[in-house]
Amino acid sequence: MSSEMPRVLRGHRWTVYGVGWSPDGGLLASSGWDNTIRLWDPSTRMCVYLLRDIDHPDTLFSGVAWSPDGRQLASGTFLRGVLVWDGTTRTQRWMGRAQATWVRRVAWSPDSVRLAGGDEDGNVYLWNTADGSQILQLQRHHGAVMSVAWSPDGTQLASGCGSRDSGELVVWDIRTGEPIRFLKGHSGVVSAVTWSSSGTLLISGGSDGMLRWWDVSRGTCVRVRQAHQGMIQSLKVSPDGRWLTSCGDDGSIMRWDLQCGESLHVLRRDRPYERLNIGGVRGLTEAQKTTLRMLGAIESASAE
Repeated sequence: MSSEMPRVLRGHRWTVYGVGWSPDGGLLASSGWDNTIRLWDPSTRMCVYLLRDIDHPDTLFSGVAWSPDGRQLASGTFLRGVLVWDGTTRTQRWMGRAQATWVRRVAWSPDSVRLAGGDEDGNVYLWNTADGSQILQLQRHHGAVMSVAWSPDGTQLASGCGSRDSGELVVWDIRTGEPIRFLKGHSGVVSAVTWSSSGTLLISGGSDGMLRWWDVSRGTCVRVRQAHQGMIQSLKVSPDGRWLTSCGDDGSIMRWDLQCGESLHVLRRDRPYERLNIGGVRGLTEAQKTTLRMLGAIESASAE
């Protein structure tokens, strides 16, 4: 890993919900709840273009994703469907406005022809990116769809959902619109999903901070790892298929060996109470201790 200091890109005035690299690595897109999407030049750390919804300036943007051919950028929104921009002209068009619920994450098919997203009501939608028409509506979830991911060959789609008591992870056959697998194991919401480059493994992260590796053909969980304190927000497999990166509510980014599940590196900026020992502190409730741990405090057994 490089020892280079992290680069901080400043410009958003509120929560940054999603980020996505263009396929050639030349631009980084970030979506914010300040009603903007910013395109950054990572070499200069400068925002080179600012995207807004020209029809509704108050639009809140959620997850962003570049099409694999680099020609289009899509973002889910709160209550307005999915907005897609042409990567060259920056012109915008809508998909799924008839549904008009919160679309948290979107995912492009490998051939850049279809776009998938899920809504608050447990529906997963597929749209034709050429004309914005709806291809499929998949209905099997109970609760908000948190994440969607295409298999490398574009024939299957995974979607994650659930509640505090039970997670839902479904693998769909896109050719028939029917579910192939219902993968059970997460104790809470399935918040992030991604595929191995071979398409044989599906990796999921949940609100319980756990990572799970699934053999899709058998429908079985083959590996479980404790990854983060709090919800896992995003998962990404490296282009060479060797590494898995996860990020979570605890403010850390972790890199894993995808095949054996070994944790390799942890990246984290110092939190407000980094390395503060609360082991000897009296009068704290368990909820307060949990909050302090997530903010970097430690609680050593020897201090009791």
